[in-house]
Amino acid sequence: MSQTTKRALEASLKNLLLKKPLDKITINDIAEDCGINRMTFYYHFKDIYDLVEWSCVEDASKALEGKKTYDTWQQGFLQIFESVLTNKPFIMNVYHSVSREQVELYLYKLTYNLMIGVVEESAAGMTVREEDKRFIADFYKFAYVGLMLNWIENGMKDDPQKIIDRLGLLVHGNIASALNNYRTDKH
Repeated sequence: MSQTTKRALEASLKNLLLKKPLDKITINDIAEDCGINRMTFYYHFKDIYDLVEWSCVEDASKALEGKKTYDTWQQGFLQIFESVLTNKPFIMNVYHSVSREQVELYLYKLTYNLMIGVVEESAAGMTVREEDKRFIADFYKFAYVGLMLNWIENGMKDDPQKIIDRLGLLVHGNIASALNNYRTDKH
């Protein structure tokens, strides 16, 4: 029941964002649109930004399900782009209503979780320090988030598939190569 209520609150927020900016939406507005009382909202979320963050995490988790391997990371990134595009009014409103820093931090966390999975898989059988694996994952995290923020800032006009294809060409083989450069078990 809890997830159902959260999803209903999310749907109400997204519906309201089609009509007015995030900073003009109140908890009363969301509760009224959803057909619940204010206390029910507070049972699930501490404020509207908590609901926004939960919604973003939910959308991203669905996009990345089972996509944290070297063979599937591009599909995971593409699905993040497509999820953002599907929720364009919501994302644009959030992007312009909350600090850019909050959006960046959210994307950094999401992307790092994807990339560290790819790096760990690629490092199988190698002896590479954890800090070096994190460094490689961070490098790709910053590149990806930069591309995503630039795409959002420019109104999401470019085809996500083309962006991912170009990124794939740039990255192909480079994670394994970087890991090989950081190996501590080379003779």
